[in-house]
Amino acid sequence: MGKIFVAGLINIETTVAIQGFPLDYAPAYYPFYGLYTAASGVGWNITKALNTLDNRVNFASLIAEDGNGILARKALSDEGISDELVLNQLDATAQSVILYAPDGHRQIHVDLKNIQEQSYPLALVEEPIQNCDLAVICNINFARPFLKCTRDAGKWIATDVHAISDIDDDYNRDYMAYAEILFLSDERLPDSPERVAQDLMGRYQNEIIVIGLGGEGALMAVRKDDFIGRFEPVYTRPVVNTIGAGDALFSSFVDGFLSTKDPCKALRRAMVFASYKIGEKGAAEGFLSIGELDEWVRKVENRE
Repeated sequence: MGKIFVAGLINIETTVAIQGFPLDYAPAYYPFYGLYTAASGVGWNITKALNTLDNRVNFASLIAEDGNGILARKALSDEGISDELVLNQLDATAQSVILYAPDGHRQIHVDLKNIQEQSYPLALVEEPIQNCDLAVICNINFARPFLKCTRDAGKWIATDVHAISDIDDDYNRDYMAYAEILFLSDERLPDSPERVAQDLMGRYQNEIIVIGLGGEGALMAVRKDDFIGRFEPVYTRPVVNTIGAGDALFSSFVDGFLSTKDPCKALRRAMVFASYKIGEKGAAEGFLSIGELDEWVRKVENRE
């Protein structure tokens, strides 16, 4: 069990099952049991996954005192996670709509409301950061000042910058520069994943870089071992919706690395966790418990 500080977005998400992309125009569709609404957002997805894996999580976020904010707080309460660091500071709680097709393709529509213009009171998070084993700082503006605070406390930072097309990306540069553990997707990379990982590690001196390759698995670079290599994809059950796969991979890697300090073992375990997760429709659904994950890891290893 680790003590982890997480700062990031919580929003209310609706997933919509569609027949495929492109979506043909029609005045109405009736996807019976194809719509699902729940709390989501990168910060919440990571927090819930880490909590399910028996970590102690302090979660900092911003919402509004509105109906969606009430739903967000209920989600926290239902999981037994404190909402003390979740502040009513927005004029409306962020929302998202995800369209997803049977082949796994999805399209994300996110309305952040006014969260990107907000500042978070740094004094509220100094103690949780000081007392954590590791801090997950998501790449949302209100969390940016937490980077220096965490580095000054001598804690490792893990972050996921998702899809970037430039290793000097203006918005994400701070997050990449401070992260000991850096995750990203291969969706918009300017070069091969191997070359991008090498360039990022040379530019920002990260300790561990993981690039999610979707259905092709993942690539990891580890500084201390002078290692870079690909990991084959894992299959556990049929895919329903790939939304949240990256968050699941990231959070379960953090959990596994904290407990083993073995990045290769942590990534293989995380790939099992993420594979199982995408058998559910919601981004924050389908998380295995530690016991369930250990059992699935054994099943996968026995097949290999």
